[in-house]
This record gives sequence, C-alpha cells and structure tokens, in this order.
Amino acid sequence: MGRVGVLLLNLGGPDKLEDVGPFLYNLFSDPEIIRLPFRWLQRPLAWFIASRRVKTSQENYKQIGGGSPLRRITEAQGEALKEQLSDLGQEANIYVGMRYWHPYTEEAIALLTQDDIDKLVILPLYPQFSISTSGSSFRLLEKLWQEDPKLQRLEYTVIPSWYKQPNYLRAMADLIVQEIDQCPNPDEVHIFFSAHGVPKSYVEEAGDPYQQEIEECTYLIMQTLNRPNAHTLAYQSRVGPVEWLQPYTEDALKELGVQGVKDIVVVPISFVSEHIETLQEIDIEYREIAEEAGIHNFRRAPAPNTHPVFIRALADLVVEALEQPNFKLSQAAQMKKRVKMYPPESWEWGMTTSAEVWNGRIAMLGFIALIIELVTGHGLLHMIGLLQ
Repeated sequence: MGRVGVLLLNLGGPDKLEDVGPFLYNLFSDPEIIRLPFRWLQRPLAWFIASRRVKTSQENYKQIGGGSPLRRITEAQGEALKEQLSDLGQEANIYVGMRYWHPYTEEAIALLTQDDIDKLVILPLYPQFSISTSGSSFRLLEKLWQEDPKLQRLEYTVIPSWYKQPNYLRAMADLIVQEIDQCPNPDEVHIFFSAHGVPKSYVEEAGDPYQQEIEECTYLIMQTLNRPNAHTLAYQSRVGPVEWLQPYTEDALKELGVQGVKDIVVVPISFVSEHIETLQEIDIEYREIAEEAGIHNFRRAPAPNTHPVFIRALADLVVEALEQPNFKLSQAAQMKKRVKMYPPESWEWGMTTSAEVWNGRIAMLGFIALIIELVTGHGLLHMIGLLQ
C-alpha cells in the first residue's frame, strides 16, 4: 500500500493564557463562521469581539490550569494510535490538524506532503458528524485540495462519523461503570448524557444528522452497559438568540432535582478529550447547578482520552478505512452550507462562560447583528456552520 498517514482533526485550544486573545480572533475572523455583508468588516469585528471576550475567557482557563489540554491530549492519542496500529501490523505516520490553533490543519497538510504519503486516512475526533465540527474541517480540506495539485495526486479516504464503533461504545461503557461503581447504590445512579448542543435550525433546515446520531449513540451505549440505571440525554453550551436542541443540560439537571434524584454520573457523550467544556463547564458550572437542585452526589465519567479500548477503536477505524473503497471529502461534506441563524426566533439572550470553545461566535451573535445594523443597515446574519 505504500506509506500511510492518518490525519486527526480537532478544534484546538489556547495552550496558555496569552494565546486566548489570538485564539478568539482566529475564531471570529473566519468568514466560514460569520458571513458579513462586507468583507472589510470581518477582521475589525473579529478584533473587537475577541478584545471584549478575552478577559472573561482567560478567567475560565485559569480555572482549569491556565490553558487548554486539548493539544497535549490529542498528540498523546496520536502516539498511542501509532503504537496500536503497529501492533496490528499497520505502520502509519500520524498528523494532528487543529482548526483554530496550533498545529493548524494547514500545518499538518504541509508535513504530510513533505513525507510523501501514498495514502491518507482523514479521521475527525468527533464521533458524531455535524456541519459545525467535522463538516467544517472537511470544507477546509476541500479548499486545500482544490488549491494544491500535489494534494490532488494523493490517495485519501475520509471517516465521516464513527459513533457505532464497538470498541468506542465499550470504552464509554467502561468509563461510566467505573464511576457508577463508586456510588453507594450503583443501580440507583442516574446516567446523564450531556452532548454539545447545536441550533435547532441546523437539524431542521440544514439536515444536520447530529441529533439523530447523538440519540442513537446514547441508545447504543446504554445497550452496551446492559444495566438497569435510568438515563437522560440533554444538550449543553446553549448560547445566542436562537433555539437550540433540547432539553438543555441546566434545565434537565434542575428537573432531576425536583424528581428527587440524588446521585448522577454525567457522561460527556460528544467529547473524546478533556477540555474547557468538560473541565470548566460540566465540572464547575453544572456541578453547582446540580448541587443547588439537591443532587448531592455529582460524578462525571472521564472523556476517553487515551483509554486503551478507545485507542483500539481508532486503530480499527483506520484499518477498516484502508480496506474499504475510498470515501471522498465531497461525499462527507454534502450538507447545505448556509443556515439562517438570525433572526429566526424572538430575542432570547444567553451566554455561557465557555462558549468560545465550540460555538463561541454564537454568544456574540446578537451583538454582531446590532453592529451590522448600525454600520450597514443590514439586520440579517448568515452562518455557514459552527466549528467545534
């Protein structure tokens, strides 16, 4: 087969507090995120929003050690994957491509073209497909492929989503069980799946399969667990003036408190690495909400990180992808690109403190619209997808 490469895709995050401002600027300056009436508004507006958000964001990152662990964990996953593939008889070079911070996707592509890879497997570290995560990275890669004749000669295949992978389900079940079994009455523990939310219009107007894949993934994990525990699926990180997938995590936690639930294990179902939305939003913000609601035993299953069964799942995905017909970027990104985000509903203000990590640009959506209204007279903002 020749030299094989595996490109791991993820969002990226600021490594240290000084990186928070530039990281936010990268998010907001991308025209793939916020489509403005005039391109000359893009960078000034990005600078303005990032400047207003940087202190709050830095305070959040201080709570988890002063920076995101995402790069370190992703690189560790890559190293473990390389070793696991070698054990399975498949040698491969591993590349990490982040969307908004180092190492950027473009940097990873430059490395692998220098290495003269013969076949590339593109593996997003998002189990479920969404136009806001995998879809965004695929669109960026499509653009890079169109611009580089050398890439066009490279054989590649894409793994669009993989939430049904058996070892992934087993790894998630193992992580849940280890938390449940530390509770006084394991069978009475409520399992609380918290997935990152997306605007409802993504599903209903753009045909995003994310909600369906999250729901099916939850069902499959519970089937793998094969335990009598009750469970709930909710969606976190709701921000901006539009309706998101429901139920919202904070509301569902309060409702469980009203029902008298005392013990829960929260499962970050759409995340495979620890980052600010697990370490800060769930562990700090949602824990406080749960305790105020009377849920006194609040535990969280760790993200898979480098769990051996999870790494085996990634390796199996790569091996299977190499054996199957190639799946192209154009096939993986077959979604409507324009999704109307503002103003489809009545005003509803809301902002989470960690919003910048996945969909932070939505947190400023109403503000951006007001700026555009003042500067251009346009009150309509179009989004092309939230990028993790």
